[in-house]
Amino acid sequence: MYTAKGQLDRDALFHQHVPLVRRIAHHMIAKLPPNVELDDLIQVGLIGLNDALTRYEVTQGVQFETFATQRIRGAMLDELRENDWMSRSSRKSQKDIEQAVRRAEQKFGRCATESEIAQELQMDLADYQSLLGKVRGAQLVYLEDMGHASDEDGGSDGFLDRNVADEGADPVTLLREQGIRSALVAAIKLLPEREQHIMGMYYEEDMNLKEIAAVLGVTESRVCQLHSQAVARLRNKMREH
Repeated sequence: MYTAKGQLDRDALFHQHVPLVRRIAHHMIAKLPPNVELDDLIQVGLIGLNDALTRYEVTQGVQFETFATQRIRGAMLDELRENDWMSRSSRKSQKDIEQAVRRAEQKFGRCATESEIAQELQMDLADYQSLLGKVRGAQLVYLEDMGHASDEDGGSDGFLDRNVADEGADPVTLLREQGIRSALVAAIKLLPEREQHIMGMYYEEDMNLKEIAAVLGVTESRVCQLHSQAVARLRNKMREH
C-alpha cells in the first residue's frame, strides 16, 4: 500500500488495521478480569498500531500485520502490567470451579449441571454464575501444566505471561504441539450441547464473545459464564489425559 510517490501509505495502513486491534482486544479481554474495559484495550492497541507504523521498515522482511500484531499486543500488555489489573483471586476461583466440577461429575457420572456445581461450591446458582463471569474461563492449558513454574509457586512468570503474553501459551497451539488435539476434540464432544457450540465458535471459528452471543440469542455475559464452565470441564479432562 503505497502513495503516488512510491512511499508506504501509513495513514491507509492504519485505517486498514484498526479491525486487527479490535480483534486482538476482544480475544485478550476474554482472558482478563471483568474490571478491564474493552475500550481501554482498544485505545492502547491503537497507540501500539501507530507505533508499529512509525517503526516498520519494508526492508525488515516481515509482513506488516505480523509486525503490528506484536506491537499492538505489547502495548496492551504494558498497560495491563502498569495498572496491575490482574487478580490472583480470579486464578484461585478458576481452580475452585474446576475442583467442584470434578467432584460433581464423579458423583453423578455425567456432565454436572450448573446447579449441581454450585451446590458443590456451597453457593446458590446466581452467585455461582456471577463467579463464572468474574473468572472469564482463562486458558484451556496453563504453562505450569506443561512443566513451568507459576507465580503461586514462587516462579517469575505471572498471570499475563501465562495467559496473554506468550504466543506459545495459546491453547490451540500448545495442544497441537503436545499431540493431544484429538483428546481435546473427544472431550469437547462430551460437553453439554450449548457449551460445545460456544467452544467451537470461539476456538475454531475465531469468533469473539459478542458475536457468539448474537448467534445464540443470549447476553454476552451469559456466553462468558458458559465459556468459563466449559473450560473448567475441559481442563479436568485434559489433566486426566
